[in-house]
Amino acid sequence: MSEHAVRFLPDDVAVAVTGGESLLVAAAKAGIPVRGSCGGKGACGKCRMRVREGRVAAAGYGKLTGEEISAGWVLSCQSVPESDVVAEVPPESRLSAHRVEQADGVVADSDPCREEICEPLLRRVEVACPPPTLDDARDDAARLLAAVRQVTGTDAVDLEPAALRDLPAVLRAHDWRVGALLAEGNCRSTVAAVDGPGEGPLYGLAVDIGTTTVVVHLVELTGRTTVGTRGSYNQQAVYGDDVISRIIHATETPSGRDDLQKAVLATINDLTVQLLRQAGLQPADVRVAVCAGNTTMTHLFLGIDPAYIRLEPYTPAVNDPPPVRAGDLGLDIHPGAWVHCLPGIASYVGGDITAGVLFTGMARQNPLTLFVDIGTNGEMVLGNSEWLVACSCSAGPAFEGSGVKFGMRAMEGAIERVTVSPGGGLVEVATVGNTAPVGICGSGLIDLLGALRRAGVIDRSGQFAAEPDTPRVREGEEGREFVLVWGHAAGRGTDITVSEAEIKNLIRAKGAVFAGIRTMLKMVGLPVEAIERIIIAGGFGRYINIKEAIAIGLLPDLPIEKYSYVGNSSVKGARQVLLSRRARDEVRQVAGRMTYLELSVGNDFFDEFVSALFLPHTDMTLFPSVQD
Repeated sequence: MSEHAVRFLPDDVAVAVTGGESLLVAAAKAGIPVRGSCGGKGACGKCRMRVREGRVAAAGYGKLTGEEISAGWVLSCQSVPESDVVAEVPPESRLSAHRVEQADGVVADSDPCREEICEPLLRRVEVACPPPTLDDARDDAARLLAAVRQVTGTDAVDLEPAALRDLPAVLRAHDWRVGALLAEGNCRSTVAAVDGPGEGPLYGLAVDIGTTTVVVHLVELTGRTTVGTRGSYNQQAVYGDDVISRIIHATETPSGRDDLQKAVLATINDLTVQLLRQAGLQPADVRVAVCAGNTTMTHLFLGIDPAYIRLEPYTPAVNDPPPVRAGDLGLDIHPGAWVHCLPGIASYVGGDITAGVLFTGMARQNPLTLFVDIGTNGEMVLGNSEWLVACSCSAGPAFEGSGVKFGMRAMEGAIERVTVSPGGGLVEVATVGNTAPVGICGSGLIDLLGALRRAGVIDRSGQFAAEPDTPRVREGEEGREFVLVWGHAAGRGTDITVSEAEIKNLIRAKGAVFAGIRTMLKMVGLPVEAIERIIIAGGFGRYINIKEAIAIGLLPDLPIEKYSYVGNSSVKGARQVLLSRRARDEVRQVAGRMTYLELSVGNDFFDEFVSALFLPHTDMTLFPSVQD
C-alpha cells in the first residue's frame, strides 16, 4: 500500500498517510483539528485547505468556485494524496481556541447536600481493627471489612483485590488503626486502598462531555475544593458537528466507533494532564470520575453501539450505565478508579440535562421553571417539585454555525454582535477577541435576524425585501444574500454573507425551540404566562442577548427578570454528584421522574412549528413586547 508524506502549513508538521486516507484524516493525525460539520461528506465546505505542492485525487469540490480550485483549494475530506503533499490550513478551517464555558454563571443555592455532611463517591474512613489473637484467628481482610462495616453502618462493602497486596504490612505498621479508601461502585461500596490514618488529600474529576466542547474540573474531595478547570473543543468534531453525523461515522465506518471513543478520551486525557501538571499531581492521585453528557456522547465515551439512537423508535442501549474502571476505559487516572456516567432518560435527553436539573434544584422547588439548554441540540425541561416534562429538538447546530456558509463556533474572529441601520446600508459587528471577522457564531446569528427584520431588509418570513435600498443585498451562488462584512474588512479576504436560504434555516431552528416549549405547555394545559422563571444553561446560553432572542421568537416573551443564567450546569451537576452520594441518588430520582415528550409523535409539535416560522411568530399576541 502506497504511503505519502503530508506537511501542513503554517504549523510545519508532517505525517505519513497510507492509500485512501484523506487530508482531513492526515490533519487529525498531525494534531491539527479541522472543521468537519458534515462528517466528511463534502457538503459543508468548511474543511477546505490549499494544496501548495503535490497532487491529490478529489472526489468532489462541493461549493468551491472554479477560481478557487485553480488556485489549489480543495475540500480536505474529499482529497486523497497521490504524492507527497504540502497543504496550508487557513484559520477559518481550524477548530482551535474557541470559547469554552467552564464554570461561570450564577450559582444556584441548590446544593443537595449543604444541610448535612456529604459523603463523596470516594472518601477515607478511619477504622480501628482488633489485632489477631489465638482466640480470634480471622484473616486480615475479614478484620478490616468488619471494622469498615461497623463504622459505615452497612454490609454492602467489599474489598478490592488491589487493596490486599500490602494489607498485612499496612495494618501492622499503623498498629491496626488505618484509613480505608471507600469508593462507591455499582450498588456497593469497595475498599479501594488502605493507608495510614489521615494521610493525604483525595482527588476526583467532574467532566462535561459536550458534543462541541469538553470541560474537566479537578476536585479535592475532602475539602470540596475545585483545584482547577480546563476546557477545549471535543476532538470528535472532525467527524461531524452533530450527534447524527457521529453516529453515522460510528456505525458506517469500520473503525468508526473506536475513532470516536479515542477522540473523546484524548480530549479528556489532554485536559486532565494539564490540570494535574498545574497541581503537581500524578494520574494515580485521581481515584474517581463523574461524567455528564448527552446520550450519544455517553455511548461513544463508553464505546457502546449508538446505532439505534437515530432510528425509530429511537432507543438507546442504556440510559443509566453502570460505572466502569478507568483502566478498562482508557481514562488516564488511577486504573482502578470508578468512572460514573450520569443517567439520561431518552435518546435525546441525557445525563447533561439531568445534571442541570439537579444543579438548579428545580425538581425540589415549587416555582414552575423552564430549563433551557441550547447547545448542539435544544433540550428543555418544564416542571417543579411535583412533575417534570422534557423534550429535545434539533436546533442547536444551526446556532453553532452548521448549515450556514460562514457560520462558526465562538472562536476568535467570530461575529457575536450585529447592528444594522435602517435599509441595511450600514452594518456594525463585534467579534470574539476583537479581531477581524472570519465568520459568525450563534449569538451573532440571533442578533442578525432581529437586526435585519428591524432594518426592513427581511420580512417576517425571512425573505429579502423586493427592492432593497442597499448594495449589500445581491444575487449569490445560492440565491439572494446579504453582505455582512465586505472582503477588505474580513479576516479571510472574502465577503462574509448570509443567504435568504440560511436565514430561513435559522428561523426553522428558532421555531423548533419555541414549538418545543409550547408543546410541553400544551401537554400540561398551561399558558406561557404560568412559567415563573426561565433558566438558561450551556456555553451558548451565556452569550445570548435575551431581548433579541425574544424579538425573533426563540424564547417566550416574559419579563427579563424571570430569566437567569447558570453557566455550565452539566459539569456543575457532575461535581455535585462527585461530592455527594445523596446527589447521586437524587439525580437518578430526577431521571426516573421525568416524562419524555417525543416531538415526532402526534401533530401538536408540527402545528406549533409551522406557526413559529415567522419573526417572531404568526400569532403576535404571544409577543406583545415586540413591535411589528
